[in-house]
Amino acid sequence: MAKIPLALQMYTVRDQMAADFTGTFKEVAKIGYAGVEIGAGAGNMSGADLKKFLEDCGLKLCGVHAPIDALDKDLINVVKYNLALGNKYVVCPWLPEERRNSAAMWQRTARVMASIGAALKGDGLQLCYHNHSFEFQKFDGKYGLDIFYDYCEPELVQAELDTYWVQHGGEKPAEYIRKYANRCPLVHLKDMLADEQKTFAEVGSGILDWPAIFKASEAAGAKWYIVEQDRCQRPPLESAKISFENLKKMGVV
Repeated sequence: MAKIPLALQMYTVRDQMAADFTGTFKEVAKIGYAGVEIGAGAGNMSGADLKKFLEDCGLKLCGVHAPIDALDKDLINVVKYNLALGNKYVVCPWLPEERRNSAAMWQRTARVMASIGAALKGDGLQLCYHNHSFEFQKFDGKYGLDIFYDYCEPELVQAELDTYWVQHGGEKPAEYIRKYANRCPLVHLKDMLADEQKTFAEVGSGILDWPAIFKASEAAGAKWYIVEQDRCQRPPLESAKISFENLKKMGVV
């Protein structure tokens, strides 16, 4: 079986991007990542220019995060931008509380997302949803995340499961990847220290069960692994390199 390619979510290195946008991508490529996911803006580059720049860096684009307000109110421009980039996976990264504060709101949000997903699908794009841990609040005995996926068709809204946040929510990441097998093309690899704060850690430096996660991801048909670290205890590019090297030792790269 071919290895699942490894990307970096550029939110990890957002401060470096703000200081040196193009240079940061080049450093990520130098580490060895096969691709990137954009979630911290794209500088002043047009979609077409960014596409060419990434190609020149030898980086593939595995996904682009788009806020719910843009998806809901400015979908035409979201589509134009992603088509210019040559990107397939458009990811909603977060939901405000008013869209997720009851079972009924989760159902309504799911239907809105399904409608957006159908529109994107018409242009050859795939909508995904990236979880945090607030989705593991229960309503009538059921997690918000499960209500959400029950009310939107798998072909219209797929999952970008974040391993840290599933663990943070009190569940096992591998089990949730299996639960949404064939609906989970993107898997965020993010680790956690065994401290009271549940500190973000470089992949392979914390408590997550990586062998189980990799096995589940392969069986579930994942297309990309994406390293992300929301906050780093050292320079973020150094953290990104540590995660890469640890994954290399684990045979993922």
